[in-house]
Amino acid sequence: MATITLDTVHGQISAWRADPPEGQPILGGLVLVQEIFGVNSHIRGVAKRFANAGLVVIAPAVMDFVRAGVELDYNAEGIAVGREIMAEVGFDRCVAACAAASDLLRQQDLPTAVVGFCIGGTVALLCCTRLGLPAVSYYGGRSMAFRYERPQAPLLMHFGRHDPLIPADHVEAQRLAFPTAQIEIHDAGHGFNCEQRADYMAAAAEAAFAQTLQFLQRELGRGDH
Repeated sequence: MATITLDTVHGQISAWRADPPEGQPILGGLVLVQEIFGVNSHIRGVAKRFANAGLVVIAPAVMDFVRAGVELDYNAEGIAVGREIMAEVGFDRCVAACAAASDLLRQQDLPTAVVGFCIGGTVALLCCTRLGLPAVSYYGGRSMAFRYERPQAPLLMHFGRHDPLIPADHVEAQRLAFPTAQIEIHDAGHGFNCEQRADYMAAAAEAAFAQTLQFLQRELGRGDH
């Protein structure tokens, strides 16, 4: 695991790379998209877990476009600062960062997908609609605005049944908007995958990870991405 540099159409940013253990069969490449808190210890831990499952993982530090080296706490101040920075970064630069990461992985002949959390879940959706990458979106809080875009690859979406940021009618609207998507509803709130959040729900996190890994094994195993 190490920090690398990504060359994007909007300039250079850093990224966190995690490789499978030596001797582990490689399934493919994975672009991992952060929450509003940066490529922090949680995201690095998620990267390591996916790497241990056989994926070469690159997590672009998209906040570098505005402020380098951001790692925020899961509290009110962290939320306020993270939202401000990500609003300035914008979705177009996030997608460009993911394009650069996926290009790097594909240069190694790795079939590649995207997984994102929170705002990164919406970025993952956009990577599916705009870059044609198989994508897994965890509780993408900004995705409603993009429900008129069309997926260009398989899509898996995770939602929490008790998520105050994504009410049931928003989930249903996305189900109707993306009829080919696999949609999983978990008995949890927002951010249920993150062990550093109050809403962490171990059972939901484990179930979602298993579903995500099955999705990635199926889609990357086709070898045509």
